[in-house]
Amino acid sequence: MHSATLGLDIAKASFHAALLHHGKLHHHRFDNSTAGFAQLQAWLVKHRSKRLHACMEATAGYGDDLADFLYNAGHTVSVVNPARIKGFAQSQLQRNKTDRLDAALIARFCAQQQPEAWTPPPAEIKQLQALMRRLEALQEMRQQEVNRLEQAGKQALIHESLAKIIATLDAEMARLRQLIKQHIDQHPHLQRDRELLLSIPGIGEITAAWLLSEVQVQTYKSARQVAAHAGLTPQHHESGTSVRGRTRLSKTGNARLRRALYMPALSAKRYNPIIEAFCQRLEKRGKRPMEIIGAAMRKLLHLVYGVLKSGKAFDASFAS
Repeated sequence: MHSATLGLDIAKASFHAALLHHGKLHHHRFDNSTAGFAQLQAWLVKHRSKRLHACMEATAGYGDDLADFLYNAGHTVSVVNPARIKGFAQSQLQRNKTDRLDAALIARFCAQQQPEAWTPPPAEIKQLQALMRRLEALQEMRQQEVNRLEQAGKQALIHESLAKIIATLDAEMARLRQLIKQHIDQHPHLQRDRELLLSIPGIGEITAAWLLSEVQVQTYKSARQVAAHAGLTPQHHESGTSVRGRTRLSKTGNARLRRALYMPALSAKRYNPIIEAFCQRLEKRGKRPMEIIGAAMRKLLHLVYGVLKSGKAFDASFAS
């Protein structure tokens, strides 16, 4: 057990650090940059905390470089699902929310809960993540240009300009997809896992690449943990016999995984015998369409966990 814990509340441009050491809290804000990381390390040395347990929420990638820096500096690092921090905040009756308070809350959570240590993904996974996130950014840019094209009216010159940009983006996205395929082909374990994923009806090449980049199966003890990581666990709202609220997805987790699984789940509802039967049972129970899609996404992720963990291709008779 470490004598000091570090809570980190991370944003895109900066992060707030709360150091809990010998019962005292010390606060400081740093830039989310290489220079800011060096300043953080100097600040920790100043407070005689050369080795500690740092904890942060899993974010949309804003904390990746900081987690790497702290890990390489010899600290224990935990990257936890935001739902765990939220639950801890409720248990502490914390109602106010500021960066300073959140960092202190994470430091106390780390001290009391001792979350499991995080290990950086290997270099080939980091490279795949970078390629996939670049593809995602280009897809968003293309959609913005398509929206502008629809709003351009009869302005021919604007149409021409937008069409050229869209064509350029299409060409670059095609090149990236080829680079992603080549990258996976260069690594036998990624190639093997891609083939396992493609054996599941509903999952195609790009979805498989997203899953390989965002889900390291060996770090999870169960399929439920993976579903929680993706924010696909259901939230029920019931009280006594009179309150029956709608069941919703928690959506506290990896948004990229949820986006990557949405269309495959729709396909799996029609072409994957396990998920098709599962969805039919939910329909008979009166579940709403969006509830069924969310459940299909979760079921699909359970199948993903199963084939990757076992190393065996999808078999409908076995999975059932």
